[in-house]
Amino acid sequence: MIVTTLGTGSPLPDPNRAGPATLVQAGGKTLLFDAGRGVLMRLAAAMVAPGMLDALLLTHLHSDHTTDVNDVITTRWVQSFAPMPLTIVGPEGTSGWIDRTMAMLTDDIGYRLAHHEDLTWQPENLVTDARDGVVFDADGVRVIAKPTNHAPVHPTVGYRVEAEGKVVAIAGDTIPCAGLDELCAGADVYVQTVIRADIVKNIPVQRFADILDYHSSVEDAAQTAARHGVRTLVLTHPVPAPPIGQGQEWVDLAAEHFDGKIILAEDMTAIEA
Repeated sequence: MIVTTLGTGSPLPDPNRAGPATLVQAGGKTLLFDAGRGVLMRLAAAMVAPGMLDALLLTHLHSDHTTDVNDVITTRWVQSFAPMPLTIVGPEGTSGWIDRTMAMLTDDIGYRLAHHEDLTWQPENLVTDARDGVVFDADGVRVIAKPTNHAPVHPTVGYRVEAEGKVVAIAGDTIPCAGLDELCAGADVYVQTVIRADIVKNIPVQRFADILDYHSSVEDAAQTAARHGVRTLVLTHPVPAPPIGQGQEWVDLAAEHFDGKIILAEDMTAIEA
């Protein structure tokens, strides 16, 4: 399996980090986890067209993780030459959220149908609201959803991808919890959004302080990895993000708690499971 951190940013716009999005390619399947700002540009850099996606899986419905879902849906549709439904998986509530997204796209869909004589179908999505269990199983690639804890954002899920004798855990935004433990058990690669709690605590802005209670710190992620025999810990969505190429301090902090391989992801970092 190949894991590519397409976008490693956060809600804070960053010229070097697109919005949260992670690509997993295994067993001939191409899975996109979350679709933050700029995701199609990063997919293009990875040589993946929207029509090549076997599924889009959302960890939660925070805007920074879903900003460009509409772009994935629209571009997949207008680049197709026959109906090509998009499989979308997300936490409970995703079906309604997609319905509202499609309502927002009504004008654009109408314009394109009116302009292109050979485009005679509307975009179609096959949506599954997930909580706990297998959400994708095809050609030896299995994805299991588990509930996570990003309260008050609720519900949220993470995903465990099993293929080719390997395991990749995509945690999303969460603090340590039972579901995260199940996702990470024996994982070859564990991808976790993280914050530097030591820095955030010293920023005299309440809105920054608010993020402390619903994100894993670097230490939390490292301790989770250590408890569960993870081989490679991938830190993504860092807040506040260090300059590109200057994240060694984050790695060193994690290494105090975890002796496996540690990567502070940048956009387009590729990791082999």
